[in-house]
Amino acid sequence: MKMSAQEFLDWESKSITLMAMSGAGKTTLANKLPRQKWFHYSGDYRIGTKYLDEPILDNIKRRAMDVPFLRELLLSDSIYICNNVTVDNLTPVSSFLGKIGNPELSGLSLKEFKRRQKLHHEAEIAAMLDVPDFINKSEDIYGYKHFINDAGGSLCELDNQAVLETLAKHTLILYIKIPPDLEKTIIERAKTDPKPLYYREAFLDEKLAEFMTKHDYSAPEKIPPDEFVTWVFPELFKSRLPRYEAIARQYGYTIDANDAAQVNNEDDFIRLIADSIAEQQA
Repeated sequence: MKMSAQEFLDWESKSITLMAMSGAGKTTLANKLPRQKWFHYSGDYRIGTKYLDEPILDNIKRRAMDVPFLRELLLSDSIYICNNVTVDNLTPVSSFLGKIGNPELSGLSLKEFKRRQKLHHEAEIAAMLDVPDFINKSEDIYGYKHFINDAGGSLCELDNQAVLETLAKHTLILYIKIPPDLEKTIIERAKTDPKPLYYREAFLDEKLAEFMTKHDYSAPEKIPPDEFVTWVFPELFKSRLPRYEAIARQYGYTIDANDAAQVNNEDDFIRLIADSIAEQQA
């Protein structure tokens, strides 16, 4: 949604989509807004609780059935397993995505990994297309004045025009750009604590082949799962930056992650956006 700085300030019920790599401070920024006024919509939470709930549970049950003690209890309906995804704990979603590699190290085959990637891709599209309904529900049912969409880091990877047009029509898209100093921190953090990630299939095929050639692996099932994730993250980071920038240029606005980190309250947040709009329109 494009508008002038004054139009943004006068916008009575603001709806904003935060877009950035994981680690840029989207959730931290959203949490600084007063909860009684701002409805916090987490794309990853919606994915985990709505669109991937059953596949996540099936994955957990499949693993549990490998344990004889748990298998007996499950088959006799003596226990049940539930999915406890929260806005602050999205581990079930990332554990479902998993990592390519040696099954003895909890790695996934390339076929299974791609199947889960496809499910996540479809789920993220659906979760973003749900945003307009949640904007209406947040005000109509719960009485929230404003709406913040904390989108997943892979939003720029969806290659879905309907998603971008929907978000641009109903929200102001705000890209949080990571400066070089923070970029190094995020990459180093990913190396020490590699997490499952979503990749476009073409990117995955290209980088996996490059990695296997460079490290002399004959098959994906030979790879230690963390090794590929650690190696590929800087490549993924680099590939996403022009995608974020293109979306922001066409549909929204950009703020610096260091400036976002200085936000302490709602007034700071509103002023930062208004100033960014004015600067980028000048």
